[in-house]
Parts: sequence; structure tokens; C-alpha cells
Amino acid sequence: QVQLVESGGGLVQAGGSLRLSCAASGRTFSSYTMGWFRQAPGKEREFVAAIRWSDGITYYTDSVKGRFTISRDSAKNTVDLQMNSLKPEDTARYYCAARRTLQSILVTTTTSYGYWGQGTQVTVSS
Repeated sequence: QVQLVESGGGLVQAGGSLRLSCAASGRTFSSYTMGWFRQAPGKEREFVAAIRWSDGITYYTDSVKGRFTISRDSAKNTVDLQMNSLKPEDTARYYCAARRTLQSILVTTTTSYGYWGQGTQVTVSS
């Protein structure tokens, strides 16, 4: 049973940084793609970033390119999202997700991910 547990959310001022972490268990994740999504109140859940565990290939949505960095630590089985230069519009609940790497990393739909964490809240004040 895959389990994903997020941590690291909080309140930060605009321009600040936060680092989210996702602890993954229940599988060997070398054949998985890990993603971060976010959902703001009243909005649909949207893709933020993904990393292919086997080779570290990454992909980002345009709005976070150059500000966010996704990484994985195979020894700890964690996937981190370093968020810099945060903006109020980054405010959302952030979710870690996992899927088997059967499709391109460019596939970013929520339905393509079969495993989800409970999320962690990120609030960016102006």
C-alpha cells in the first residue's frame, strides 16, 4: 500500500521560501513518477511539478519555472519541493502524488495519478 505524507507547509511572506517534503512508503519507487499538485479554495487541483524517480527528469508548470525545484532522495524515499520567490497566488493546499511511469512525464492530469497524500497548506501573505 503506497503511503504519501506531506510536511513543511506554513505561512510565509511574499518573496519568501518554503520547502515541502513528501515521505513515500509501501513500494520501491524506481518505476514511479512523483508529482506535486496544488488546490486553492474554489479552484480545481492543478499540476505544479513532477520528477521521474528512475532518472530524475523533471517537469514544471510554467507559473513556477525558475522558482520551484522538485527533487528526490532515494535513500530517504522522499520527494521535496523547494519553493522560492513565493507569491500570494501560490497560496494553496499542496499535495504529493505518485503514479507508475507508464506515460510521459508530460502527462499531468490528476486522473493519471493513483496515489495521493493528505496535503499541506501553504499561505503566502502580501
